[in-house]
Amino acid sequence: MACLLETPIRMSVLSEVTASSRHYVDRLFDPDPQKVLQGVIDMKNAVIGNNKQKANLIVLGAVPRLLYLLQQETSSTELKTECAVVLGSLAMGTENNVKSLLDCHIIPALLQGLLSPDLKFIEACLRCLRTIFTSPVTPEELLYTDATVIPHLMALLSRSRYTQEYICQIFSHCCKGPDHQTILFNHGAVQNIAHLLTSVSYKVRMQALKCFSVLAFENPQVSMTLVNVLVDGELLPQIFVKMLQRDKPIEMQLTSAKCLTYMCRAGAIRTDDNCIVLKLDHDLKHAHELRQAAFKLYASLGANDEDIRKKIIETENMMDRIVTGLSESSVKVRLAAVRCLHSLSRSVQQLRTSFQDHAVWKPLMKVLQNAPDEILVVASSMLCNLLLEFSPSKEPILESGAVELLCGLTQSENPALRVNGIWALMNMAFQAEQKIKADILRSLSTEQLFRLLSDSDLNVLMKTLGLLRNLLSTRPHIDKIMSTHGKQIMQAVTLILEGEHNIEVKEQTLCILANIADGTTAKELIMTNDDILQKIKYYMGHSHVKLQLAAMFCISNLVWNEEEGSQERQDKLRDMGIVDILHKLSQSSDSNLCDNRYRASFQPNSISSQASKSDGQVGVE
Repeated sequence: MACLLETPIRMSVLSEVTASSRHYVDRLFDPDPQKVLQGVIDMKNAVIGNNKQKANLIVLGAVPRLLYLLQQETSSTELKTECAVVLGSLAMGTENNVKSLLDCHIIPALLQGLLSPDLKFIEACLRCLRTIFTSPVTPEELLYTDATVIPHLMALLSRSRYTQEYICQIFSHCCKGPDHQTILFNHGAVQNIAHLLTSVSYKVRMQALKCFSVLAFENPQVSMTLVNVLVDGELLPQIFVKMLQRDKPIEMQLTSAKCLTYMCRAGAIRTDDNCIVLKLDHDLKHAHELRQAAFKLYASLGANDEDIRKKIIETENMMDRIVTGLSESSVKVRLAAVRCLHSLSRSVQQLRTSFQDHAVWKPLMKVLQNAPDEILVVASSMLCNLLLEFSPSKEPILESGAVELLCGLTQSENPALRVNGIWALMNMAFQAEQKIKADILRSLSTEQLFRLLSDSDLNVLMKTLGLLRNLLSTRPHIDKIMSTHGKQIMQAVTLILEGEHNIEVKEQTLCILANIADGTTAKELIMTNDDILQKIKYYMGHSHVKLQLAAMFCISNLVWNEEEGSQERQDKLRDMGIVDILHKLSQSSDSNLCDNRYRASFQPNSISSQASKSDGQVGVE
């Protein structure tokens, strides 16, 4: 049986393989069965807690030989059992170890071992299977490939408490959707697992409870069946209620609460059933507090560390749990879930993958439709990140009516909501099609746009200028927008440049003028406005370099040599004394100002007309 190993790790690991590691593998080929058995036992003791040794043995080819011995009829039961134990230990190493075991087709070999009459061997195979199936790199479909496997596992549930624990754990990890639920349900999972809830072993009870949790999730058929199941004369819902008691471990309380919640959602339990609801009212409040605390903790952990964000998202079912939290009845849990997702949305990689895989934008849009301001502020912040250019969620969000929703937020009395609404629109407009820009202007209205430009909140003003800058990009778009809104935009620009605003605000405003100057017809709105031209001239001589550079971008776009009418524009600006200012700037000690591009701005190809359109998109923090 061929075992495929990953080439990138082979050389680095082989260089560290010790003579003793080779010795362990060599002993597996000894003609004396007793020496082989002792070799496997010694290997078992050597790999416990030693990932380096595990990797060495895998590279040296121990896995194919162990699987060969495990499947040989001539091998003693003791040898087969020890081989399964060693394989299980190897699987407890790194994910690469598990991948190597899967490449060697370990699962079919272990499933075959379950046909043995020997209980110890069966338990060793199940323990190894449990370890492999609970690894995130193992496809759960491998459990369902052979139709005889599930019924055989059901039959093994009665053999021992270990078979019960391992099989239930395998089922709970490998039940990922309606198809898997149906297979397990049709093979008697409910009847075979129900009595395990009263086992003397806590581990068995807990794994059985987890099985019912995944079986009942969004499954009315299973939920309706569970409500009538009797275990030792007691209905299953009553057993779940007992497991909610405060003296039970937190894990058991939360999982039993899940089971009851799923049954309630399916209509299997009446919401006014006092014997259940009163207990849920008390204990679910505690569960809500725990979930809220957990979401807050994850949000804090993932706030500034990409590796931690990745680990959180890769935790089994974590994204499903957080997304489910968005629809919780508790406002505090919903808020904590949104904060958690917002923290995770700072990752470019996760925006492109996990957030799209779980369609996070759908429940988020529902939250934004009707929620308290405290939730709306965080949810709209997260929406800003989902609308970044590289986010695959951007298009479906646009199609779901986000423009009107965001324009509505800009009219809120809450400054944070106004900021987030305009910020999201700014991201939406970045390198957008003309239709999207037209939709934004139509829904926002020019009246509201100019109200935002006079907003007392500095963040609102800056993001509105950013929106204008993104709307006024690409020449056909610039000319189209300025043909219909040019007069109002020029008035707003004039007011801001004349007002008592900080350097950043005026720099953004001059960049908007530079974009207008890049238009084919729009630039005439500047050239025919002597007041604006004088202001540009003024800022070319300003003491702040940022404002000087922004003003020079305007001039460069106005006098671009290859465009029609450039000579007339150059003559007018020369008469205004612009050339004299440029000569002075060429002697500046600032490298940006004295750059040859600006000294020769009246010459062909002096500066790219795109230079002023670099309004990068920034995710809301």
